[in-house]
Amino acid sequence: MPIARPAAAVTLEGFELRVLQLPLVSPFATSFGTETVREVIIARALTADGEGWGEIVTGAAPLYSSEYTQGAWDVALRWLIPALLDRQRLAPEDVAETLGPFVGHRMAKAGLELAVLDAALRAEGRPLGEYLGAVRDRVPSGVSVGIQRDAAALVEVVGGYLDEGYVRIKIKIKPGRDIAETAAVRDAFGGIPLQVDANSAYTLADADTLAGLDRFDLLLIEQPLQEDDLVDHATLARRLKTPVCLDESIVSEKSARDALALRAASVINIKAGRVGGYLEAVRIHDICREADVPVWCGGMLETGIGRAANAALAALPAFTLPGDVSASKRFYARDIVTEPAVLESGHVRVPTGPGLGVEIDLVALEDFTVAREIVRR
Repeated sequence: MPIARPAAAVTLEGFELRVLQLPLVSPFATSFGTETVREVIIARALTADGEGWGEIVTGAAPLYSSEYTQGAWDVALRWLIPALLDRQRLAPEDVAETLGPFVGHRMAKAGLELAVLDAALRAEGRPLGEYLGAVRDRVPSGVSVGIQRDAAALVEVVGGYLDEGYVRIKIKIKPGRDIAETAAVRDAFGGIPLQVDANSAYTLADADTLAGLDRFDLLLIEQPLQEDDLVDHATLARRLKTPVCLDESIVSEKSARDALALRAASVINIKAGRVGGYLEAVRIHDICREADVPVWCGGMLETGIGRAANAALAALPAFTLPGDVSASKRFYARDIVTEPAVLESGHVRVPTGPGLGVEIDLVALEDFTVAREIVRR
């Protein structure tokens, strides 16, 4: 279902970019490394009618993706922002086409598109959830748990999140840190909704190990193989009882169609930054809904800006599995919005104010800023 009513065009006058470094409340370990500080780029669109905010979800190093902070910073300032400013008056739906000639850099494009979209919807007094097609006013909240010191430590951490009210647990795995950890969580907490995330840490040669996860009645195993291994994922999916979910492999509507055609996945994780923006995310949602394939909203350790946008996206009808839209305090003792997301009976509310529906804490924003640049038309 296309966007029911497109947003009005805005007159762009400039953009501000900031690199932020936010300390995490605890180290977050995955198969590709451990983060203690979240480095992220915040984009502010400056228009004749006001401003809008977006988040470029790259990390400091190209580990999860080929994109990273300094690369996104350079391409945004050198190429993407000038292309948008050349248009002068621009609707959010035109951003992707305008930036299309520049190959890749989907996270950078997504953050700039969100800033334009927020500005346009704020000017109209229209919430992002309404614009995207949200059908719920709150979304079930799952939590992503990084690799811990050992299985006992993992059980302790998971127990804490269950006590807080999270309705689904996702644990990170990698070779040698998979079967025992999953068994420990399942034994400790019985039939809780549980899934595992490999972040591309395995190959098809590990199929027997991955099949060993079948006995734990998991919701899914997320991205077991490399992102370009659609054919191998299809082979693996035939050997597992556990549903295979693709994450890093899904970078566009086309890649989602290809994955479904190959039967490489029976569940898809949609991350707006990874696919180039929230409008492309809606298109992926729509083809999955048509194919009766469930989707859920993944997380990239977003600040309150990206977290608000993710809540709006996760309220669309095909998001039938709990996603990673957790409370802000899961990652940050101090966020950059005045009213960070909180957990209410296992759910996070979809903001209802204009645009993203959140206001920026300008003091916190300034405190976490390590680089800043403004480009005007």
